[in-house]
Amino acid sequence: MPSPCAHPSPASAEIAATAARLVVEEGLEYGPAKQRALKLHGKRGLPARDLPDNDMLEAEVRTYLSLFCADTQPAELAALREVALLWMERLAEFRPHLAGAVWRGTATRLNDVHLQLYCDDSKAAEIALLNARIGYDVGSTRGAGGRTVDVLSLSHPSAALGEPVTVHLSILDHDDLRGALKRDAQGRSARGDTAALRQLMKGSA
Repeated sequence: MPSPCAHPSPASAEIAATAARLVVEEGLEYGPAKQRALKLHGKRGLPARDLPDNDMLEAEVRTYLSLFCADTQPAELAALREVALLWMERLAEFRPHLAGAVWRGTATRLNDVHLQLYCDDSKAAEIALLNARIGYDVGSTRGAGGRTVDVLSLSHPSAALGEPVTVHLSILDHDDLRGALKRDAQGRSARGDTAALRQLMKGSA
């Protein structure tokens, strides 16, 4: 972990600024955005110490949003959070938690909603969607420890955005919830439950 007194290198700052633009303008996740930025700057062999960390990239994303999207992003974020809240209420029995850019407050209309469901039975959420006749696609992603996590993806129309929003449901074990709410060095959580989301929406965070 870098020293709190360490300053980012010029290369790191350059990569972070470009990656932040890609995150906002193209809706890329942080990892792919950094890799694209490296390619664009011809710095694929950049030492790992010169790569911006996620905190640095998020700070650049927030700066970019404030400079270029201040008149549109807050409303788009609010619309995405409304979609997230609706599905969290629908799926309350599976202990839903919101993660990603919609939770952090950096999302625009290009972002998807990422919900994590902590289930006693890994198939229960899928069965609930089937019983409600809700169409979805099945995929997977890498979870903690490199294990494969099932992801159910569905589409929800947003009147506020005038287009559908993609909602991803990551299926996790109930026991995973214990470590999921740990806070980072800045006291921030990477995810929040329904009550926490309502509080964010109430404060327009």
